[in-house]
Amino acid sequence: MKTLLTGGTVVSMDPAVGDLERGDVLIEDGVIVEVAEGVDARDAEVIDATDRIVMPGFVDNHRHSWQTAFRGVGADWTFPEWALAMHRTVKPHYRPEDVYAGTLLGRLEALHSGVTTMLDWYHVAQTPAHEDAAVAALRDAPGRSIFCLGAGWGTPDSVDADIRRVRADLPGDGLVTMAFGLRGPDDTGMDTVARELKLAAELGLRTSLHIEASGTVADLREHGLLQDTTTFVHANGISDEELRMLADAGASLSISPDVELKMGFGSPVTGRALAAGLRPTLSIDDVPSVGGDMFSTMRTAFAVQRGLDGGLRSRDLLEFATVDAARSCGLDTRTGSVTPGKDADLVLLRTDDLTVFPVTDPAGTVVSAGHPGLVDTVLVAGRVVKRDGALVGVDLSALRARLLASRDRIAAAAGVPLDGTWRPRPEAA
Repeated sequence: MKTLLTGGTVVSMDPAVGDLERGDVLIEDGVIVEVAEGVDARDAEVIDATDRIVMPGFVDNHRHSWQTAFRGVGADWTFPEWALAMHRTVKPHYRPEDVYAGTLLGRLEALHSGVTTMLDWYHVAQTPAHEDAAVAALRDAPGRSIFCLGAGWGTPDSVDADIRRVRADLPGDGLVTMAFGLRGPDDTGMDTVARELKLAAELGLRTSLHIEASGTVADLREHGLLQDTTTFVHANGISDEELRMLADAGASLSISPDVELKMGFGSPVTGRALAAGLRPTLSIDDVPSVGGDMFSTMRTAFAVQRGLDGGLRSRDLLEFATVDAARSCGLDTRTGSVTPGKDADLVLLRTDDLTVFPVTDPAGTVVSAGHPGLVDTVLVAGRVVKRDGALVGVDLSALRARLLASRDRIAAAAGVPLDGTWRPRPEAA
């Protein structure tokens, strides 16, 4: 029940622990118990971390993994085109088994690229069987996952029974937990938001809300609905004053820089958020439009903000993607840094790969040049789920075949091409 990671370069993301040019990390019963330059643990299983960076796994607090089967088809789409394609064209043809395949492959992809914790923002919103399929997929993937149920997406209908049913199935603090995906005042009205927040508080659930329009945050504050348990997603259109309102409320902010820039949301609010006293976090959003790894997400956020005002340092980006994001999920006491007492959610990144060698500044290298090919080993709660560059105990060939069959069936039912020519036309809808 003991594991020793030895000889690695430790980037802890914990000021009290610091960074170690050469260090050891001792894990016992899934929990980090010691981080030091040398640890004597002769009875432990040893993982040689020589030529590796040992750091906390990434935390992605906003991803719609049910769309994984349509990876890349939306590379050229605007937001209205994506909404028409995903929500109005293909979503009606999703069966529970399609949700399962997309969610499982999406979660495994995230693990493969070093995302140990992922909030899966579910808004297929079809039937209870679809929801159960998503939960089953997250349970079958050996990662730390949060099922964020956006029940009744796009409708004002009551979702109380649905939320309670799923909450009864996810009551504890295991690897798969639950959050509540709010529909927001623009879709349902302030009374509905108030009712949903009350239900979330009753069930002990954190909440997440997509937001764009200026004035919405001010309206929420006026109604007493800004809470420190809500993560606001995107927020490109809100004012600096509203960002300060979120900071004052202790709320969290999730930025998806690649999607926001490509789909026409506007510049990510990274720098404006920091100026308002709000620590941003980073998320992928959807893989039909962008890549699914945190390395490229950090790099985009970094480059854009440096281009705007010369601000940020590479370590800021690592904080956004680890300890800050863990805090936004209410998991900062369990994950997000290499800290004794926290669960061992860790990644080992190769430093001998020619794309990064020689690694002189580990944090700078991860942010400026990191990529999924560096992810050699991944541990979740002390369990090795990826070793020597390969996921452990996963039949990827069978899962790939299942996802392809799902994609082809949905596309045929929806009447959309898969030859790269699909361009949704919202103006004709």
